[in-house]
Amino acid sequence: MVIRTDRADLDFGGIRTEFGLPDGFPAAALAEAQAAVSRDVGLASREDATDLPLVTIDPPGAKDLDQALLVQRVGSGFRVHYAIADLGAFVVPGGALDAEVRKRGQTLYLPDGNVPLHPPVLSEGAASLLPGQTRPSVLWTFECGPDGEPTDVRVRRAVVRSTAQFDYETVQARFDAGTPHPSIEALPDFGRLRRERAVERGAVELQLPEQEIVPNGDGDWKLAVRPRADVDAWNAEISLLTGMSAAKVMLTAKVGVLRTLPDADDGAVDALRRSAHALGVPWPAGVTPSRLLAGLDPSRPEALALFVDATRLLRGAGYTAFNGEVPAVSTHAGLAAPYTHVTAPLRRLVDRFATEVCLAVTAGQDVPDWLTEALPLLPGLMGGSDALAGKVDRACLDQVEAWVLADRVGQEFEAVVLRAEGNGADVFVAQPPVMGRCTGEDLPEGERIAVRLVEADPERRKVVFERR
Repeated sequence: MVIRTDRADLDFGGIRTEFGLPDGFPAAALAEAQAAVSRDVGLASREDATDLPLVTIDPPGAKDLDQALLVQRVGSGFRVHYAIADLGAFVVPGGALDAEVRKRGQTLYLPDGNVPLHPPVLSEGAASLLPGQTRPSVLWTFECGPDGEPTDVRVRRAVVRSTAQFDYETVQARFDAGTPHPSIEALPDFGRLRRERAVERGAVELQLPEQEIVPNGDGDWKLAVRPRADVDAWNAEISLLTGMSAAKVMLTAKVGVLRTLPDADDGAVDALRRSAHALGVPWPAGVTPSRLLAGLDPSRPEALALFVDATRLLRGAGYTAFNGEVPAVSTHAGLAAPYTHVTAPLRRLVDRFATEVCLAVTAGQDVPDWLTEALPLLPGLMGGSDALAGKVDRACLDQVEAWVLADRVGQEFEAVVLRAEGNGADVFVAQPPVMGRCTGEDLPEGERIAVRLVEADPERRKVVFERR
């Protein structure tokens, strides 16, 4: 589902300026990164895991490869190896590079180029798990039973060598054709088991359309909806397993930083029940929100509207640092389990620190002072970074939506009403894939309606529809 904008020389410089995004790294940070590339990072002292036929699965063209995996059947169970890029081998605590990445918090992805967390010499070079390259990593190994639950978890520093780089579409096509790569042949079975365990726990997954901005090669942009393939969900379950296992390590040691979300109150669940009733979505007695949402067909308009309403169950996520006692809120309600970020250190600041806690604890060592001193700062640093990333993502989508529709004011479109609030509603137009505001009263959530485009202003990045 792709629409050409047919406009030349459209870039996102205005958004970069508006949000004060950096266009390079300070000289001292760059010098440290370059020095780290040639520094001895202790490969000889690490476990040699280069014989593991690990592979990576990332978007097409990605160079900042955080994870490599190998999923094997062992008897009636599974063994999962998950190698994570080891930024702790390259970033000196308290140095100029450490200071700069703390300011950034995470990589920001804009259609015309990203704003990386780390200099590309690391994030796309020496630290990235590129195929055929020997790399330092933090290697997690999970021994899992036939139900997909781990019976033993190990984490240690190792040397790895990825054997192949894949993208999601290619992997899905090979599964569909019955010719999967041997290293991930067992991924579907394991991924389905883990997803079923998640639903049993009460994890909430919202299958909302994922808008993408894609260059068309002519200096302009097109909008698309990226279909969520099965392999996306299976691969995500490996990352979630790792994050939940890391959280367990931290909670046992009473030190670390968690990604937390308080349980939704009864009012939010009751409101979702009312929405389901109004949308005509059956909700049998005894069925949890997790089970209900997992069973919906995301192509149905009423399901799309209920997914949007269910976002109220996931409000209030943040980060919680602790040292010496377990925090009052230690779980992530969306996952129905304790969880932390450890699987994307190239792209997200907190993962490096959380990983270092796990390595120290599992090795029976004291968590170093520089790390315990940094932990209380991480919630604020990551909260600010997440907020900025959300604003930049939304601004880019708003900009392209306005560009795409600028010469279509007055035209009519079919839309699904997502959420009615005040004098209007949020709607989703499938072609082109746009989420916008529609004015009018008594707009029926979960129904398809005809709308007319009344405003598409690229200067203000604003798109408005009205009910026809």
